[in-house]
Amino acid sequence: MAAIAVELKDVVKEFAEPEKKGEAFAAVNHVDLQINDGEFFSLLGPSGCGKTTSLRMIAGFELPTSGEVLIHGKPMGKTPPYQRPVNTVFQSYALFPHMTIFENVAFGLQMKGVSKDDIAPRVKEALSMVRLPGYENRKPKQLSGGQQQRVALARALVNRPEVLLLDEPLGALDLKLRKEMQLELKTLQREVGITFIYVTHDQEEALTMSDRIGVMSKGKLLQLGNSSDIYESPNCRFVADFIGDTSFINGKIKAQQGRVAEVIVGDKLILRADCEQPLPAGTEVSIAVRPEKMHVNATGMRELENAFQGRVINVVYIGTDTHYGVELAGSQKVRVREQNSMPGSRPVANVGDEVTVSFAAAAGRILTE
Repeated sequence: MAAIAVELKDVVKEFAEPEKKGEAFAAVNHVDLQINDGEFFSLLGPSGCGKTTSLRMIAGFELPTSGEVLIHGKPMGKTPPYQRPVNTVFQSYALFPHMTIFENVAFGLQMKGVSKDDIAPRVKEALSMVRLPGYENRKPKQLSGGQQQRVALARALVNRPEVLLLDEPLGALDLKLRKEMQLELKTLQREVGITFIYVTHDQEEALTMSDRIGVMSKGKLLQLGNSSDIYESPNCRFVADFIGDTSFINGKIKAQQGRVAEVIVGDKLILRADCEQPLPAGTEVSIAVRPEKMHVNATGMRELENAFQGRVINVVYIGTDTHYGVELAGSQKVRVREQNSMPGSRPVANVGDEVTVSFAAAAGRILTE
């Protein structure tokens, strides 16, 4: 069983609301969380969800209103940031422009009183980790954005922290470089073997890099799991909607047998989908279906138990895929994504066409909230 690197026990962080005298809002609201040693863990959610506040409490920049933060089993209490076995990498690299790369990376070691004889090899080792050997004498302005980000990582890693905290560190990079750095960060984390706790609002970034993900909204931790758990089995509408693209079909439970429930949509359409919990007939639900698991005018696919008629209201061809917007009877709308896998693939339907949309029962997930 993996050791626990960081633990949050019933942590609450409240901030006063100036416009509401005497009142406070909970930026983090009774969060319980265990992060394993050597894990790449991401806190994911929109702005204001509490993910950065959680990270700052681990770092010691904020103190919990109630609850407890532990690092490797040791309660942090009011331990100041510089006495915690963590280092933080921010979105703004905060490199000293007048210093060389060597001096930037060595700065933390010098502040800790590490001997000069030990500083040079440790700086060299840290720069090698981030694939910047030989850059010691350059200034930050002589480096690209991606290289500056690596220097910031080297400066954090040179102190040999037990836990590395990363607060949206790739946010300032362009899209192509950001994707490259995602893979490099994951490779680096595996090589150094320490715990990375990564904060991001970018769901693709979290899915790409993380061993596990915690999805937050309005101060609460809604779901915890690996990338496939979060994407394939969202436990609520917010997670299904925030992670990737999802179509929702609203209806009421008609009947249920085991993990498969029948949902009546509108007056007479019956759809079948996966349902984790027993629900009484008449319960209002949504069927969440990923657009890539739905098909337009599919033939020869008997495993697709669900089929319904609709009218195409938009078609977007983007090369690898064609995206269809389809309106059902009753004005509900779904999105369907067909992969253009064959040479010369063209859209199978046009705006205004009546089509059949189908999907497997196992591809749909019934959600009550």
